[in-house]
Parts: sequence; C-alpha cells; structure tokens
Amino acid sequence: MNELIEILKSVNDKIDYENEKSLVTGKVLDSIDITSIIVELEDHYDIEITMEYMENENFDSVEAMLKMIEELQD
Repeated sequence: MNELIEILKSVNDKIDYENEKSLVTGKVLDSIDITSIIVELEDHYDIEITMEYMENENFDSVEAMLKMIEELQD
C-alpha cells in the first residue's frame, strides 16, 4: 500500500490519501488527477485499466485502487 501511496503523491502531494475515502465522489481529485493516476498505475503495475474499471468507486480510496490493481494483476 505504501508503494501505491507514493505513486499517488507523485500525482498530487496535497491530498491525505491514507485517510481520504471520497477521493472522486468528494471531488478531492479532478479529472486531470484521475487521468494521471490511471497512466501512472498502468505503467507502474503493468496493467490495463479497461472501461469496466473506470468507475468512481474504484478510485475513491487507496484501498479501492489497491483492490482494483490486484484484480487486474490476476
């Protein structure tokens, strides 16, 4: 999880990723942040985030993103 948090902080270091649970629905992240996060996650974890995973709940928290990454790596 720490690795993921470091990736997220490289996109926007002003967000408390450890405690925030509404990154998208609470409008903490904007569309540019989300696009950057998708690119970083795909590159770092060698995954492809397909349209079926492009849902708010998959990006609303670090835990949700980690779960999505693990699913895509399987």
